[in-house]
Amino acid sequence: MKRYPINFEFDFGPVIEFLNMRLNNAGDPFMECNYGIHSKKFEIAVLDWFARLWELPKDQYWGYVTSGGTEGNMHGLLVGRELFPEGIIYTSCDSHYSIFKAAKMYRVQCIKIDTLFSGTTMKGAVDDLDEIVMILENCGFANRFYIHCDSALVGLMMPFIKQAPKLTFKKPIGSICISGHKFIGCPIPCGVLITRLMDINHVMSTNIEYISSNDTTIAGSRNGHAPIFLWYALKGIGYNGLCKTVENCLKNAQYLALRLREMGVSVFLNALSITVVFERPNDETFVRKWQLACQGKIAHVVVMPNVSLERINMFLEEFTKSRIALLQDKCVAGDVGQENCLCSLHLDRKKEAV
Repeated sequence: MKRYPINFEFDFGPVIEFLNMRLNNAGDPFMECNYGIHSKKFEIAVLDWFARLWELPKDQYWGYVTSGGTEGNMHGLLVGRELFPEGIIYTSCDSHYSIFKAAKMYRVQCIKIDTLFSGTTMKGAVDDLDEIVMILENCGFANRFYIHCDSALVGLMMPFIKQAPKLTFKKPIGSICISGHKFIGCPIPCGVLITRLMDINHVMSTNIEYISSNDTTIAGSRNGHAPIFLWYALKGIGYNGLCKTVENCLKNAQYLALRLREMGVSVFLNALSITVVFERPNDETFVRKWQLACQGKIAHVVVMPNVSLERINMFLEEFTKSRIALLQDKCVAGDVGQENCLCSLHLDRKKEAV
């Protein structure tokens, strides 16, 4: 259980020696630059893997390994802004803070609406892209929109869940980004952005002579070690391994939610999510020990691959003792829904309804 959803399970020992090299993937990943010590072949291999995963042909995609989800969001929104200079960003009030940061930096009007993204930082929601596209088209915006999918955690999970909404470039989306240090567990904060080549060629293809590359990325100098770690992880676990890992995480998340509910804890778990949301513990020492992410009256646990049933049971045992000691009875209906709130008020109402 950690505040940040990071996979601690993978062993990167065999590639640690590359940290002794001064790698710099400066400029466009698909162009050689005048600094010869880089890992762009590894980077392209990683990008090819994700382009295949999200069904965008090799000759139609562009992308790069970013410094993390924030840079991926900033790049996706920048391309959208360049394609539609007078456009407006529509996003959820629960969106990652980097969306609002990008809107401020790019001086773009940003309107907060109900959830419209592939997962939320606190609640792990996953929206239906088909419905979003239908709404845009019905409102008269056919072929006049750009959808950026902030899929930091779930973008790597959804393709391995049969019941999940399809995250694919076969739908009219502009870009997808994920975090490489979360579900994959790369020891260096990083991410992956995939977008359409025609959009990059149209808005971001300025040549920078003194580095012998095009200015297509947010950063100039870029981490050359992260692509090697990502490549090693993807090669090591493989498609089938990721499928089994996702399945196990989903089962463990459902187990945690069930056990919390049995304890009388108000809890919420989105379908096809590994983010378990529950009432915020009153014991701040407990919160700090388990590094729980808290927001208002709620906290969450992201059940990552390294979170075993043994660790979940240990967490539950300590939470039970802490909760009883402080006589906790907190209403969180506004955060998890009345049907999931087990405070005394809503329990009484449920009994009256029966």
